[in-house]
Amino acid sequence: MNWKCLIVSAALVGAASLPAKADQLDTILSNKTLRCATYADVPPFSSPDLKTREMVGFDVDLCKAIARELGVTAEIKPISVEARVPEVKLGRVDITVANLAYTKSRAEQIQYSDPYYIAKEMLIVPADDAGKAKADYQGQRIASTKGSTSELSIKLNKSEPLTFQDTGSAYLAVQQGKARGMVANTMTTTKLVNESQTRGKKMRMIEEPMLYQPIGIGMQKDQPALTAKVNEILHKLDDTGEINKIWDTWLGPNTEYKMTRTDKVAPLTELKFDVIP
Repeated sequence: MNWKCLIVSAALVGAASLPAKADQLDTILSNKTLRCATYADVPPFSSPDLKTREMVGFDVDLCKAIARELGVTAEIKPISVEARVPEVKLGRVDITVANLAYTKSRAEQIQYSDPYYIAKEMLIVPADDAGKAKADYQGQRIASTKGSTSELSIKLNKSEPLTFQDTGSAYLAVQQGKARGMVANTMTTTKLVNESQTRGKKMRMIEEPMLYQPIGIGMQKDQPALTAKVNEILHKLDDTGEINKIWDTWLGPNTEYKMTRTDKVAPLTELKFDVIP
């Protein structure tokens, strides 16, 4: 008996009997629900409304807009910063919309949509700190949220990250002198600097960004139909101006962040940014 042929045949039969990976887009449409992961409490992206306790923010509105275009209902699932990739990778959610910056390691685990804006990781320090550029903080202890792009930017700057589960705890570490500064996205750091002018130790922002990173939506790998559909919807929402409207509601000129969105939805290959591991 040719045992090699028998083993190969058995392997082929076994492979043929394995179920094909379910089409996630079909499942979403069949269930009429889009399970969408957002931050648990990171305003203005996603946080509980103080009155209704419902999740609100830029990411929540974007999730709902995508669900509407799919003809389904958005089911918002608040998660921690470090759970953004694992939750979608394991199929516990359909998409992650949580200020998810592109990194090589994340891209090896999940699929990214076309980015819808370029984020900056910014460093804030006490107003009386002598530093002027990010190089002045090499070797220094800098606070951030755990598992975030902010933490990665600190490591890339050859600084020492001091990480926490939320931005509030990271900010408190700087206020208490446990860290020389804190890194977060532009929206968060702008808000904290503004608040510090009337409460606690006054802070200021270092003008030089720690990092430039494209922000996209996370999905499971090997789901081409879902990826194509999400990209199609993002481009439509961009072309009609709806993403700008959502942006202006939470981050625009009439908010405390006073930011104007100038980015357009575009493939990663058309963008210039800092590629990090």
